Order: sequence, then structure tokens, then C-alpha cells
Amino acid sequence: MSTPVNSAYLYAAILFAAGFGFVILATTVANIIAPHSRTKEKLQTYESGETPIGNAWVQYPLGFYIFALLFVAFDVDIVFIISWAIIFKQLSFFGFFEITFFIVVLALGLAYAWRKGVARWI
Repeated sequence: MSTPVNSAYLYAAILFAAGFGFVILATTVANIIAPHSRTKEKLQTYESGETPIGNAWVQYPLGFYIFALLFVAFDVDIVFIISWAIIFKQLSFFGFFEITFFIVVLALGLAYAWRKGVARWI
């Protein structure tokens, strides 16, 4: 006998299998019909429409990447803080403690990044 919960799992499993099968099929077909010829032009490095001259590739400093990662992390954290502020009146002391702990962890992460010199542009 099928209950509503079991049928929901069955539908989810069927959709998962169909999605997985579609990805495998699409990847296989793309590999079969894709052209595989390698020419000098295809193997040349492409830099925003400019022809590369010599060995002029420059690696960005790791600090730029980490700074961007910090920006994204704090940007996402602002979403959590705003949603907490919206339901502030419905929360008890436990909710206040949780957001305080969250902000302390963020501050410690920022202090660590600052101390390591990642949060400086120059």
C-alpha cells in the first residue's frame, strides 16, 4: 500500500533519476558530436581579444582573491542579519544570543584577516 509520503519519495527518486540520466545523455552526445580537430589557432592563448605577446601572463596576487572571498562572505552574512532583524520581536533571549555569537565569529574572522594583511589594499 502506498502512502502519500512514500509516493512523494518515489516521485523525487524518479525526478532525480531522470535529471541524472539527462545530464549523462547530454554529456555523451556532446562528446560524440563535438569536433576534435586541434589547430594552431585553437591552441593559442586567448586574452580578451588581444593577441598575447611573448610570455606576458601575470598571476594576480592571492590577496585579491581572498579579499573578494571576504567580500562575498560578509555580503551573504548581511542577508542573515537583516532577516534576523525583521523577526527580532518574535525571538527570545536565545535568538539574541545566537546572533551575538554569529557577529562575534564574523568579527574574529575579520580581525584574523586584518592581522594577516589580507584586508589591506596596499
